[in-house]
Amino acid sequence: MRIKLGRPDLNAYADRFDVPPAAEEFGVTFLGVSSLLFDDGDTAVMTDGFFSRPSLLRVALGRLAPDEARIDSALARLGLDQHDGGYRLAAVIPVHTHFDHVMDSATVALRTGAVLAGGRSAANVGRGAGLTEDHIHVVTPHEPMSLGAFTLTFVESEHCPPDRFPGIITAPVVPPARASAYRCGEAWSVFVEHTSGRTALVQGSAGHRPGALDGRRADVAYLGVGQLGVQDEDYLRTYWAQTVRAVGARRVVLIHWDDFFRPLDQPLRALPYAGDDLDVTMRVLARLAEHDRIALHLPTLWRREDPWVGLR
Repeated sequence: MRIKLGRPDLNAYADRFDVPPAAEEFGVTFLGVSSLLFDDGDTAVMTDGFFSRPSLLRVALGRLAPDEARIDSALARLGLDQHDGGYRLAAVIPVHTHFDHVMDSATVALRTGAVLAGGRSAANVGRGAGLTEDHIHVVTPHEPMSLGAFTLTFVESEHCPPDRFPGIITAPVVPPARASAYRCGEAWSVFVEHTSGRTALVQGSAGHRPGALDGRRADVAYLGVGQLGVQDEDYLRTYWAQTVRAVGARRVVLIHWDDFFRPLDQPLRALPYAGDDLDVTMRVLARLAEHDRIALHLPTLWRREDPWVGLR
């Protein structure tokens, strides 16, 4: 089969980068892949926190370790330093434990005093990076976790096929390590609730468990679409139904579409066609969103946004 060359042109979707900017203290900042910062000015929680973004050549042939300079630069830009005598970032939440999600999570927690919250695989990544047990929290599925004005609930999910490094992580991962050491581990659908009434689903990977989200509600869905464009259309339809429709979302913001081998000091670009096809994803999901009368967006890197504007 002939491999399609090149990559989708993000300019074709320029009108989708229109999530309302945050006018209040509360904001959500997109940081590439499935990294999101939810911040109300007093407390913040972050998914993944992946900033190192090593090159494809390094991932394929070398050993990986967090790039501390890139991590520090990102945290400084986000203002995640000491706040009123303490630290504002309460938790770092890997949505699963492939390197492009979890590799930097423990370093971010170490730098900010946050807790690393996730499954047992994430805990082993944290231990390998030097986190102490009081900064590691192994979550219980469906059991709410309160952090300031935020409540987080973890629901077991699945990785989008194909999962190149399946399985769980059973021992500490000490960097530098091969990409294959970062097995998928436990995959999560994460519900984020705030006392302001804002509710969100973070679906970091384009996988799902049938019926797992039934009965739960979220006004906004941050929907992972990595590898979605190489699935058949039935998969895309089912994925939409099992996530967006299941939780009754009224606005969808797509994440995990960018080329995560490219550093964040360069403009984002889509993954190449050899690994994904964002054009297929956008065509099918735009049609589903129009049918369901749901707003469909792409987030803007580094910009504090409030996707609940007009929904409350």
